[in-house]
Parts: sequence; C-alpha cells; structure tokens
Amino acid sequence: MDLATIVGLVLANVLVIVSILLEGSLWEFYSLSSIMITVGGSIASTMTSFSMTDIVGSIRVVGVTLRGDVQSPLDLINTVVRMAERARREGLLALEADLEETNDEFLRKGIQLIVDGTDPELVRNVLETEISMMEDRHKTGASIMSVMATMTPAYGMLGTLIGLILMLGKLDDPKALGPGMAVALITTFYGSYLANVVFIPMGNKLKYRSAEEILNKEIIVEGVLSIAAGENPRLVTEKLKSFLYPHQKVMLDQQRSGGGTDNG
Repeated sequence: MDLATIVGLVLANVLVIVSILLEGSLWEFYSLSSIMITVGGSIASTMTSFSMTDIVGSIRVVGVTLRGDVQSPLDLINTVVRMAERARREGLLALEADLEETNDEFLRKGIQLIVDGTDPELVRNVLETEISMMEDRHKTGASIMSVMATMTPAYGMLGTLIGLILMLGKLDDPKALGPGMAVALITTFYGSYLANVVFIPMGNKLKYRSAEEILNKEIIVEGVLSIAAGENPRLVTEKLKSFLYPHQKVMLDQQRSGGGTDNG
C-alpha cells in the first residue's frame, strides 16, 4: 500500500472534518438530495463519456493508485545486469533457469523471447507494443478520474442553482431563507470536496505510477536487447544508468561496487 496516498487522503479528510467541527456540526453538512445530484449525476455523466468496460476497469485503476509495489529501477537494473553476466559466462540458454525466479512478467517475456532466438527487432516491437497498450489503459483510467473531477463541481453548482430557485420561491417566508441557502451551498461543497480531495489527487497519482511502470519497462527493453547482443555487463550497466536520476546513479554505483560483479 502506498503510504503517501493513504496519509494524504486521511490528512485531507481529517483537516476538513476538524475544520467543520470547530465551527459547527457534521450533520449540518448532510443533504441526501445534494449527494444524489452531485455523486449520482457525476457517475451518470462519466458512464455517458466511457464504455462500461472502461468504467469497470476504473475500479482497478483506483487499486493501482493505492498500491506501492512498483519495483525500484535500481533493483531492476541489478537484476538485468546479473542476467547479462550469466548470459556472457554461460550463454543465453542459461537464462531459462532465471525465468522461474523472475516475478516481473514483462521481463520474463522479454528473456523468453531472446532465449527462443527471436529476432531482436521483433523482440523490441513486441515489448514496445505492450508498453504502448499499457500506457493507453492508464490514460483511460486517468481520463475517467479527470472527468469525475470536472463533473462533480459542475453538478455541485447545478445543485446549488436548483436550491436557489427553490429558495426564491419561498421569499415570503424569511425564516426559510437561511436554511435554504445553506442547503443550496452544500452541493457546491460536495462537488469541490470530491474533486479536490479525491479525483484530482487520484488522477495525478495514477499518472505518476504509470510513468514509473513505463520507465521500468523501457529499462527492461534496453536490457533485454543488450543481453541478446552479448554486450559486456559493464556496458549494459552504463546504458541502463541513463534512465536514472543523478542521485540514483550514485546509489547504483555504490550497490554495484559493494556487491562485486563479473563483467566477463
């Protein structure tokens, strides 16, 4: 589970709730009709914008944003370099023994392709196509979050307008104006709350996670092709380091020098 996401969501909710309690009661912010028009209307518009398959898939998207199990690029590079060292010592067929121990399905597929003697250009095309399809799925999930972030404030404002119209119909009763205005504004509160606390942050986190996964897969593509070409593991390391931030390069150098490598 991604700690930053959980802490962020909890903190945002706690701050909102405490702010309300300092000045009043949570019950004053409850309105069933406001919930129906804000939440229900946003869901309806999202269903109109996407296919049912995409909507159902968005449930998995939420899971992607919450989990924190994306492999570190440093660990991934170390794994690829170890495979390069073994392939250089014992040949590509020796990597079959590593396939069962590899948890990354994408890396396993790439290694299996080169072990089977597949043309390197075809290997690149297969792996890059898979990356492209994954990126499209993630973009769809982010788009759903974006639509929800747009629709909730819009329906909140719509609910406010409905409340104001109904309130104006009771101008002959001054005592009803205050409560009526409060109920009218609650829908705007719901829309702003859902957009800024839930959907916009979740959409941003999905984009961040997607970028992490794409980076890892690009590392795998270059690593697998380097292994297929029989390149020196030291060269493979330097090539894959180009995907890292400067501080990550320093950390990788420290790991590689500390663990000791066989460069063939």
